[in-house]
Amino acid sequence: MASTDTIEIIGMDNFSRNGCELNLEPLRKLGIGIIRGDIRIPSDLMDLPAVDWVVDCAANPSVLAGIGNETSSRQVMEHNLVGTINLLEYCKQKGSGIILLSTSRVYSAEKLARLPIIQEDNRYSIKDSFRSNGISSKGISEDFPTSTPLSLYGASKLASETIILEYANCFGFPAWINRCGVLAGAGQFGKADQGIFSFWIHSFLGKCPLEFIGFEGSGLQVRDALHPKDLAPLLLRQMDQPNREAPKIVNLGGGRENSMSLKQLSSWCEDLFGPNEVTPSNDERPMDAPWIVMDSSLANEAWDWSPKTKIQEILEEIATHAEENPRWLKISS
Repeated sequence: MASTDTIEIIGMDNFSRNGCELNLEPLRKLGIGIIRGDIRIPSDLMDLPAVDWVVDCAANPSVLAGIGNETSSRQVMEHNLVGTINLLEYCKQKGSGIILLSTSRVYSAEKLARLPIIQEDNRYSIKDSFRSNGISSKGISEDFPTSTPLSLYGASKLASETIILEYANCFGFPAWINRCGVLAGAGQFGKADQGIFSFWIHSFLGKCPLEFIGFEGSGLQVRDALHPKDLAPLLLRQMDQPNREAPKIVNLGGGRENSMSLKQLSSWCEDLFGPNEVTPSNDERPMDAPWIVMDSSLANEAWDWSPKTKIQEILEEIATHAEENPRWLKISS
């Protein structure tokens, strides 16, 4: 495998997210080149230097995107699908490989909402004995249905997956697709509908009122957490072995051991920061799911990959960053 010392990384961003400029200097100190550009605009890609690999992690990553007032449905498709098509045209011209960071939200929202959950220990769970069509107590596998409805976000990413595999087959460049769970770590600009672990911890520290939305305001809904640094070793292996006989699509997530409910997260925050206002809400969120935990067994079998960073370490890292940056939520709002 190539050493990270021999890799040059170039990042491209349109800087549309409030506060993202704060990450520029830390990236530059790591030797990462930064280009201001927008993948939705083909001309912004024309003058990019040739690279060996493109990692497509640009997206509007919210299941509510395009439904509310913040973004239009066209913007969601332009960010998540048209942007990917433009990157594929770039890969075709330059002979670059592509790796897509996809999402757990390509799985059927309707079927996720009807999972056979049970309540235990302030969280929802799946019975250990349960096995059915891509779901078990270990999590959601790649065999889980991807039928609609998904959300506009999920549909755009699922379409991107299909188009990437078609381009790779037609034009002969390598491609890998990684369906990621909830990415979480210090420096993330979390919101209620994306980056929930970061958003919750920063809000708790800042004594901002919070709500348990959906599921009768119980706060029992569960997500697993994956630290971005656990992605890097697999991405390097995928780049280093473009012709490896391995599944083109794999799940990557923290798994059951790295999962937590909002109620459990609130208790963790209260132990660290003291009490905060968290109220139950009767509101329901479209496309919400009671339990999303990624089963990464296929990635483990194909790539010997598993997450190394435990959820306690992830939460502590975010909390330390929150204490050092008490205005983080205001900057990104």
